[in-house]
Amino acid sequence: MRALLSTLLSGVACLHLAGAATAQTLPPVPAEQTEVQPAILVADSVFITPERQLIAEGNVEAFQGDIRLQAQKITFDRQSGQLSIEGPIRIDQGGRATVLADAAQLDKTLQDGLLTGARMVFDQQLQLAALQMTRVGGRYTQLYKTSVTSCHVCENGKPPLWQIRAQKVVHDQLEQQLYFEGAQFRVLDVPVFYFPAMRLPDPNLKRATGFLIPSVRTTSQLGTGVKVPYFFRLGDHRDLTVTPYVSSKTNTLNLRYRQAFARGRIEIEGAYTRDDLIQGEDRGYVFATGQFDLRDDYKLKLGVQTVSDNGYLADYGLPEYDRLRSEISIERFRRDSAFRIGLIHYETLRDSEIEDEIPTEIFDINAERRYFPTALGGEVRLAFDGHAHQRKSSADVIGRDIARATLDAEWLRSWTFTNGLRADWKMGVAVDDYRVWDDSNYASGTLRSAPRAALTLRYPMVYRGATGTHYLEPIAQLGWSDVSGPPLPNGESNFVEFDQGNLLALSRFPANDQREEGKRAVFGLNWARFSPSGWQAFATVGQVFRSTSDPRFSKSSGLGGTASDLLLAGQITLPQGLGLTARGLLDGSLNFSKVEVRGSWTDNRTSVSGSYLWLGRDLAENRALAVSEFWFDGSYKVNPYWTASANIRYDIEDSRATRAGIGFAYQNECVTVNISVNRRYTSSTSVEPSTDFGFTIALNGFAVESANREYRRSCSKT
Repeated sequence: MRALLSTLLSGVACLHLAGAATAQTLPPVPAEQTEVQPAILVADSVFITPERQLIAEGNVEAFQGDIRLQAQKITFDRQSGQLSIEGPIRIDQGGRATVLADAAQLDKTLQDGLLTGARMVFDQQLQLAALQMTRVGGRYTQLYKTSVTSCHVCENGKPPLWQIRAQKVVHDQLEQQLYFEGAQFRVLDVPVFYFPAMRLPDPNLKRATGFLIPSVRTTSQLGTGVKVPYFFRLGDHRDLTVTPYVSSKTNTLNLRYRQAFARGRIEIEGAYTRDDLIQGEDRGYVFATGQFDLRDDYKLKLGVQTVSDNGYLADYGLPEYDRLRSEISIERFRRDSAFRIGLIHYETLRDSEIEDEIPTEIFDINAERRYFPTALGGEVRLAFDGHAHQRKSSADVIGRDIARATLDAEWLRSWTFTNGLRADWKMGVAVDDYRVWDDSNYASGTLRSAPRAALTLRYPMVYRGATGTHYLEPIAQLGWSDVSGPPLPNGESNFVEFDQGNLLALSRFPANDQREEGKRAVFGLNWARFSPSGWQAFATVGQVFRSTSDPRFSKSSGLGGTASDLLLAGQITLPQGLGLTARGLLDGSLNFSKVEVRGSWTDNRTSVSGSYLWLGRDLAENRALAVSEFWFDGSYKVNPYWTASANIRYDIEDSRATRAGIGFAYQNECVTVNISVNRRYTSSTSVEPSTDFGFTIALNGFAVESANREYRRSCSKT
């Protein structure tokens, strides 16, 4: 029967390793030591000899906090104060670090002592094997003649892929650092680099000053260059990353600053560049984001985007935008109220646009409140919507500036009858005050009103059978709206999308500067099926009929004429990982005016996603040619170590690719290698076609890894 003894072996928990100490000069040990709680000792037998020795042997385990020590025998000599432990010895601290040893000689506090044939393992990955390990002051662990690697060490004696051999390694548990003296970096046991002294972070340290993973980038425009990021830890809540990028044709300094506050955060990234692409000019960019929680649930959001020239983002492999958006806003959203106010600045990167002739300064304010009056029943919504935008040009027509204020009131009520029929009623009125500058075609000030009403009927039906559950819902709507006042310029609603989201809307224009008018009827059908095997399918069919056509709708919108195009939309998902979504507009000649298809498929080894888009020619939307293209992105796990990936964006109308790329990644327990090639085929006056080669290699084990990582270890047979 196993014996259980509560004893004052207070140092049992202190054998774990987890820190950093200097290799040359050790920092002083704090004079005050934390009071150590008694440990619990469990063994097959525990007894005291006539020589006053406490002996525990047979499956010995000691517990203190999250520390667990396992050994075959522990002997404590009260006269000498020495503690002898016979192995194999294993000490775990909450899964963060593990010590393995053959034998140990420690003092009675377990703060100082010697371990032989010892190994220290961090986070089940990085291991330090030493001939001898000593514990100093309860904080430092010194290892002599040490081999450090995160690769699997095979029993056949084959050397690991990489290792660091050092004369001495000091681990500071408090600072969580590893200090090396006389270190060699070896690949397949061949010395590659020698470091007289170096410091590396403990894998349990989440943030530490030092170098990050370097990368090599080769492009047809900038040549071959190296990026070497260096991370500065400026405290618990701030950091700065400096990344020099040097090649034969560019000298670039990338910066990223992050700071977290008690109620918010900011992130600023940018670069300063001197290169051969635009000689004699400073180039660069600045992107910044921020968010802060204010009082009463308000949120402040900040965003800044600016760049030196139109081609910089594409030249340096950054996210490519055709317009840059800088914004500051304050918002609050609650169950029965919503408020948002924002100021936006746009900067165009399109060669086809003249910045003075597009709105660059935009102001928006939106407020809405819901009420539930018992006398009327249903719900009442009151809203205010304000918008203004300004162009730099003051020329007539092309320099038009606009300001608009809208007050809106709406009442909604629903009834569900005993036969299952549901009726939804809504009625409301909007009043717009519209101001126009620098456009002689319109009055400088216009006041208009727009009443509206609609009745929607739904009859949902459900059928449950052995093969699954079917849901069918016919929909019909009768609606009316009117606008009293002269026509207004279209400054906010140039592009209209007709989809499931606005099928039953009384105005499908995206903003309140334009409104639909007249009598309308909508007919639609929703269908869904849920199979017991796990697959699901959804479909929507709908069409809009109106008393008179509206010339403001473009051909591509599908809403022109007295009868709209037929809206067709559907989705199917399978438990095998396949998902497919499609939407299209079918005109009266049974030709599609718009088609969009998206799909994805994922299993244990393959991940594929793609989309196809077709838009017809439409001068009203500044599209002189039809758009027909598909995009594909996929990856395939060739084996447990290698993963291949590819992507392409192909312009079917132009019969050429606009982008394409391939990549290969190798990963095992101790190294990660990424190789990629990407080609951009498109060109403009500011961007040339280019090819981008990327290469990174990282040694696993010295960084905080994901909790869901996989260990792929193998040893070849001799």
